[in-house]
Amino acid sequence: MAVSPFIRLHTDDDVLVALEDLVPGRSLGEGMPVPSAAVPSGHKIALRAIRKGDPVRKYGQVIGVASADIAPGEHVHLHNVACETVHLTHAFGSALRETALVPREEVATFQGIVREDGRVATRNYVGIISTVNCSATVVRRIAETFKAPGALADFPNVDGVVALTHHTGCALNTNGQPAAVVRKTLGGYARHPNFAGVVVVGLGCEDVNVPHFMQLEGFTESDTFRPLIIQEMGGTPKTIAAGVERVRDILAKANQARRQPVPASELKLALQCGGSDGYSGITANPALGVAADTLVRHGGTVCLSETSEIYGAEHLLTSRAVSREVGEKILRHIKWWEEYTSRNGGEMNNNPSPGNKAGGLTTILEKSLGAVAKGGSTNLTDVFPFADPITARGFVFMDGPGYDPMSVTGQVAGGCNIAVFTTGRGSCYGCKPVPSIKLATNTPMFTRMQDDMDINCGEIVDGSATLQEMGQRIFRTILDTASGAPSKSESWGYGEDEFTPWHIGFYM
Repeated sequence: MAVSPFIRLHTDDDVLVALEDLVPGRSLGEGMPVPSAAVPSGHKIALRAIRKGDPVRKYGQVIGVASADIAPGEHVHLHNVACETVHLTHAFGSALRETALVPREEVATFQGIVREDGRVATRNYVGIISTVNCSATVVRRIAETFKAPGALADFPNVDGVVALTHHTGCALNTNGQPAAVVRKTLGGYARHPNFAGVVVVGLGCEDVNVPHFMQLEGFTESDTFRPLIIQEMGGTPKTIAAGVERVRDILAKANQARRQPVPASELKLALQCGGSDGYSGITANPALGVAADTLVRHGGTVCLSETSEIYGAEHLLTSRAVSREVGEKILRHIKWWEEYTSRNGGEMNNNPSPGNKAGGLTTILEKSLGAVAKGGSTNLTDVFPFADPITARGFVFMDGPGYDPMSVTGQVAGGCNIAVFTTGRGSCYGCKPVPSIKLATNTPMFTRMQDDMDINCGEIVDGSATLQEMGQRIFRTILDTASGAPSKSESWGYGEDEFTPWHIGFYM
């Protein structure tokens, strides 16, 4: 039971957020509106009268306009609020502030794996990657050999063999953006520190073919990068047999890895949310923002993504940009998304999803304002295209879709070695080779799905934890998980099927 049946998030807000189911006629206290209809937990109730056409504010920001007159106490949702374009002012760098870094001798550590070239891993996998859907079956068959009970008994220091398949790789313009994005994504995974080595399998005649991929991404065959082409090997069974042999060779080398103390500055954290609800921007997202700020102060990197889910809140990021150039990178990505959705017959408010709306989120503006809270409050140091290597430290942004598996795929390709994923409806998600920590936004869902959730951020509205306390708990869990402690999603085997390169453009 919540300490109060509602919360007002900002003094300028026109709405309250129900922290439990409200029934018509219930008294919410002196000076508070009386619900005129049932208001589900996580949904909004009008604090004051709002005229048709007037803006509706939550978090102190505009989340839409009233599509009808709204009386105090009314349920505020899809039936009386519409999403309209908001003209935002971008005061580049106006919210910049100095980040107080932790002294070097006090920087937190975790038990990481240091590769020969100095890159730091949080897991020790061997990967098998298909360049095209046509080689997916062979990739899975190779991996099956190493998933049988006892198959890795001789390799106790290896976390597993991961098969990464997808549904693209051909019928693309070989030299165009769609093929380039696929190649860049596969390349990011092939060189990811959480893979001790990879076997890359192609068919032989596809657009994203193995030789072209290796040339453009800078790979040469080695004891940790082993290419196979089905047509050249003589078909399916011969390629499977050769793949199994090559994986065994990599396993022997991978098994030599040992964990050792590594500073938290070597962590690159992917920030994600999915299956969001009305609590996301109140509990899990801002708590993750506290953890993100903490990691940045320890010298680490945190990456926010999902461009379609910062729409309407991008001014909060441009105000934290370290330069106008960095801020304008975000705006260019926003403009691209507006044009992209328009030419495909959509609109930015096609997001939120039905589940988001059932959980209390009315417009993309409201969803975005809650989503950006994951990024904490430190300065925005750079903005990267989808799947580009993340080369800056601190808080960064990566362009990507709001579709969680696709967005995280870009972040992992960019080098993120751990992910934290907030959810209010109960998303089940993993992202091998990177561990994914799941944060529940509310206690009822956590209780219902505790086998999938790592931390219950619903304790914040329950009154048993503060935002700061929960943020520090998340930070400690990040360090423990990076040190090898399995997350809930890992314990259930999530992470292979969620590999989803971004499919941009058309197929020939």
